[in-house]
Amino acid sequence: MKAIHRLALLITLGLLISCGGKEEKKDEKIQRRQKPKVEIKKEEPKPDVVLASKRVTLDNKGVGKVKNVELIPTIDNTMVERGAALFKTNCTACHKTNKRFVGPNPTGIMERRSPEWIMNMILDPKLMTEEDQCAKDLLVEFNGASMANQNLTEEQARDILEYFRTLK
Repeated sequence: MKAIHRLALLITLGLLISCGGKEEKKDEKIQRRQKPKVEIKKEEPKPDVVLASKRVTLDNKGVGKVKNVELIPTIDNTMVERGAALFKTNCTACHKTNKRFVGPNPTGIMERRSPEWIMNMILDPKLMTEEDQCAKDLLVEFNGASMANQNLTEEQARDILEYFRTLK
C-alpha cells in the first residue's frame, strides 16, 4: 500500500511539475509570434528626379528609320480619323487617354516627345527600348511592360501621330 501511495504521489508531483510554468511559456510563444510594429517611412520623391513619362525630350529623335517628320500647322482631320481608329484598335489595351494605365498616357505627348521619337516608338518599340534612354526609362517606370510591336506601316504611324496632335 505504501508503494501505491508513493507511486500516486510521484505521478501527482510529475503532473504538477509538468503543468507548472506553461503559462509563462505560452506568453513567451505569443510574444514571439507577435511581430514588432515597424514604422514605415514614405520616401518623398526627389525633387530633381522627373519621371520618364513627364520628362520633356523634344530634341531626341529616338532610334529607328524615321529621321525627320514635317508637321504642317493645321491638323489633317482625315489622318486624325484614321489615327483614332488605329489607336482604338491597336493601342487601347495598354494606353488610355487622360489616364495612366499599363502604358503611358498619350495625352500631351506632342509637348514631351519629338514626332520622330513617337513614330520610331510606334514602329519599332523593341529597338527603342534597347537603345533609347528615354524608352528604357519608360520601360522601368511602367514595371517592365514592353510595348508590343503592332507591325504598323509608316503611314499608319503618321496617322496615329496626327491623332496625338489633337490630344491636349
